[in-house]
Amino acid sequence: MKAIVFKGRNRVICEEVPSPKVPSGWALIKVTHAGVCGTDLSICGGTHPRAKPPLVIGHEFSGEMAEDAPGLPRGTRVTVYPLLSCRQCGPCKNGDIHACDRLQLLGVDCDGAMAEYAAAPIDQIYRLPDNVSGKLGAFVEPVAVTVHALREAEFRPGDQAMVFGCGAIGLSTALTLRNFGAREVVLAETDPVRAQNARDLGFPVYDPAQLDIVAAAKAHTGGEGFDWVFDCAGVQPVADVLFDVVRTKGTIVIVAAYKQPAALPLVVALCRELTIKSVHVYRPKDFQIAIELVAKDPDYEKVITHVLAPERVQEGFDLLLQKGTGAEKVLFQF
Repeated sequence: MKAIVFKGRNRVICEEVPSPKVPSGWALIKVTHAGVCGTDLSICGGTHPRAKPPLVIGHEFSGEMAEDAPGLPRGTRVTVYPLLSCRQCGPCKNGDIHACDRLQLLGVDCDGAMAEYAAAPIDQIYRLPDNVSGKLGAFVEPVAVTVHALREAEFRPGDQAMVFGCGAIGLSTALTLRNFGAREVVLAETDPVRAQNARDLGFPVYDPAQLDIVAAAKAHTGGEGFDWVFDCAGVQPVADVLFDVVRTKGTIVIVAAYKQPAALPLVVALCRELTIKSVHVYRPKDFQIAIELVAKDPDYEKVITHVLAPERVQEGFDLLLQKGTGAEKVLFQF
């Protein structure tokens, strides 16, 4: 079968590989779409600590059942919850399988989804509603990240929020905030193309390179600051202002995975009783809610900017690695 394979640092190619073996309790899926995420970029760059070549990468995908499985006859259109939990450690026994001490992931710890066929645990395969396209089905996983962020932080409808970063997760966070009843969502982004993508979705956007982001946030909120601030950028310049744009006793949610340790003025958080919440991946319930959200809100599909043939794998990765391309979410179609 055709697959996108990590062969070594800065080397990801499309080649023919054997079809995956299907363990007991798993089923085979004929993949239609698979998305590129930050994890895949780190694998390609050789910086992911667990991914070892050769490896079929990818964990955001949709397709159809290639064989019958309980409740999922052959041909059923599906997407997959790709986390692999041990179900034996303390977090798993406490119901937090997404925080498993030995958490693994399709496309990192075993062959994944950027291929014509992929295997997945049967109890982690989710049926897609008829009105959800294959493209959007592959985007459920990133949306689940944003659902988890809001649910874990206990977001309250009617509040104001600021989101740093207009990448795929930033835009999806903004859309999920809108769907969860936010009174207003403002984004911050320095890339003009990504900022325009956010404006096209109906969100006001500040450019921190062109204005004083702290003064703008205070002016926008009558001097108080935003109730909620979501960091979907993960860079030090954002960390520098997070505590200044949130209101006293407000909440900062760290969604981005920082590549370098960040310096934070924690004494400010102490004096103003700020809540700092970190989130990672998603629970199965978040994943199911994400499916329901994309089924009712077509705007999520607008975050998908490129759909390419797998033979154009280098082009797809370059779109996300280079600045100014306007790429948000890149999918490969099999």
